[in-house]
Amino acid sequence: MSASVNPELIQTLEEFGVKSASTCFNCGNCTAVCNLSSESVPFPRKVIRYLQLGAKDKLLQSPEPWLCYYCGDCSETCPRDADPGEVMMGLRRYLTSLYDWTGMSRLFYTSKLFEILAIVVVGGLVGLGFYFFHGPMLTDRVALNVFAPNRVIEILDLIMAAVLSFFLLSNAYRMFSNVMSTPLPGEDEEKAKRRRRKLLKGIPAKFYLLEGKEFVLNFLTQKKFSLCQKREKRIQWINHLLIMTGYSTIFLLVVVGIRWFQRDEIYPIWHPIRLLGYYGTFAILYGVTYAMIARLKKSETAYKHSHATDWVFLILLWLTTFSGILIHFTRLLEMPLSTYYIYVIHLMIAVPMLVLEVPFAKWAHQLYRPLIIYLVKVRERVASAASQ
Repeated sequence: MSASVNPELIQTLEEFGVKSASTCFNCGNCTAVCNLSSESVPFPRKVIRYLQLGAKDKLLQSPEPWLCYYCGDCSETCPRDADPGEVMMGLRRYLTSLYDWTGMSRLFYTSKLFEILAIVVVGGLVGLGFYFFHGPMLTDRVALNVFAPNRVIEILDLIMAAVLSFFLLSNAYRMFSNVMSTPLPGEDEEKAKRRRRKLLKGIPAKFYLLEGKEFVLNFLTQKKFSLCQKREKRIQWINHLLIMTGYSTIFLLVVVGIRWFQRDEIYPIWHPIRLLGYYGTFAILYGVTYAMIARLKKSETAYKHSHATDWVFLILLWLTTFSGILIHFTRLLEMPLSTYYIYVIHLMIAVPMLVLEVPFAKWAHQLYRPLIIYLVKVRERVASAASQ
């Protein structure tokens, strides 16, 4: 099997935050200490070697970078201070840019100016939209659904969700195509090439169905993350889970359930919608605040190096949540004008975060990682069936 080599790959990866891969001398210590590494998918050593060799095609087909949750054990025990955990993080950024057919991800990860301008432009368009098209601003009471009717917001939300899903799922399919294109057990390159042209890559649909639960379980619980932690580091998994579940809860409330979530009457405190909103708000605010403080202190290995996009993501998510809290309080205190203005500011922050982060940057990882775990399981089931 022939493979193209890019001698400048290691320099290219520096733009994505990979600074120390060249110091690795492939001792394998990182792979030995990783609880998630296995005989069928060993990492980080293998993909770091691909990077050093300039094997771009091999990296594109590798699931290993997405199996790493960056607990930091490998970086803490590396005898060369090559920081393999950070290398894996940089590889995930790089691979995200390769999956993205629009080129937007690469611009986000390699140009701070572009990312900031994109956020400002999208936020500005939201603000202009409200300036020209908002409803009456009643001042005798808080009437958010008169100022911004939830039916209109719902339609716009669904359009946005459809567009974002198109970009995210089309990029995810490119990931799927690459990862499932490597030869299966007992298969030569020519046979693998013919199989790649098929929609499910020549693998019987029943194997995908049988492993479907693996995707759902890992998406909802991030259970693999809990396995890679030492007991004293378990907070990293809990924090990761809080952010993911909190975000997912709020996303469903404001996109799918906006007509019940955004109402002028205040629900009783024990109402399920209100309780879900409180959970999502607390989970995001706690998780993001913890991650920001940890990055400032640099007390944990996983937080010692922060790419600019990491900070942008955390700041946007924190501001979105905090402005949402302010809206809730101004409604409870019956402050109409404050509610309307803060609502606009809230959406000027939230919409850029959704439009830019979900399909092209950090939030795409929430789909890519459980998808890769699922595809690895499918390949293992195919291998098991072939050996019988």
